[in-house]
Amino acid sequence: MSTETALEQIEREVRQLPPDQQLQLVERIVRGLREANLGEKRDLDWDEIYGIAKDLWNGEDAQEYVNRMREDRECP
Repeated sequence: MSTETALEQIEREVRQLPPDQQLQLVERIVRGLREANLGEKRDLDWDEIYGIAKDLWNGEDAQEYVNRMREDRECP
């Protein structure tokens, strides 16, 4: 009975490929991993965005700011 794992068997088979095909395989694997990670939800790092809008209102009352923004969006 063989104690070789599936990963070891794949690695052995890959070594038998010519170098250019090995490189193509690696590129395909990397591309697949990148595409798989694109769909993952990334957790927000609140430390990165903390204080980003600290001067947004420049001393203006928050409700007045919101009202002004809404007025700017209204269609004529």
